[in-house]
Amino acid sequence: MFTQELKALLAKEIKLEFRHKYALNGILLYVISTVFISYLSFKQIVDPPTWNALFWIIMLFASVNAVSKSFMQDSRGLQLYYYTLAGPQAVIISKIIYNALLLLCISLTCYAFYSLFIGNIVQNQILFLTSLILGSLGISSVLTLISAIAAKTNNNFSLMAVLSFPIMVPLLITLMKVSKDAVDGLAFSVTYSYLLVLTLLDLIVVTLSYMLFPYIWKD
Repeated sequence: MFTQELKALLAKEIKLEFRHKYALNGILLYVISTVFISYLSFKQIVDPPTWNALFWIIMLFASVNAVSKSFMQDSRGLQLYYYTLAGPQAVIISKIIYNALLLLCISLTCYAFYSLFIGNIVQNQILFLTSLILGSLGISSVLTLISAIAAKTNNNFSLMAVLSFPIMVPLLITLMKVSKDAVDGLAFSVTYSYLLVLTLLDLIVVTLSYMLFPYIWKD
């Protein structure tokens, strides 16, 4: 039952995104424009910490813009309709999976244009792509849950910013450490502990979302 509900809700999210392409296109345009403006300002960045920090600053703002609409765009009537059709766990997991796929698409696009304009100094490509995958899942999990909480209030975006910041800090610190190791060309064995921490953080946030969302959903 859960699997069928999850598949149906995930298919619904994807169909809605393809139906309203302006949302995804707008986010991609924002990412490409920001990268191009960075190129006009810096031309080329050869310092690894600066290159890594600028990349994740762009990704963070793009992620907030992409995921903030998860529950805020759903009307109360539509949420009540979902409530009668599917369980809350299926709703939150489908949102997290969809947003993770969306952020992964955005991050890969950002990485491609970032490499094209500013230069690619990443020496361990596989480790960097791994950080993009784990980062997309972690950021989508945090922002999706916060979006569900903020959707219950009238001051949605302000509350989302306040609630998401302290939760995102440990995730971003670990994520930037892993990606910095990838830029420096370190092996998986060297950064294994940080990869493990990043994976555990992702699992903790997904588990908390799975456990706490039913209480939010009933409100």
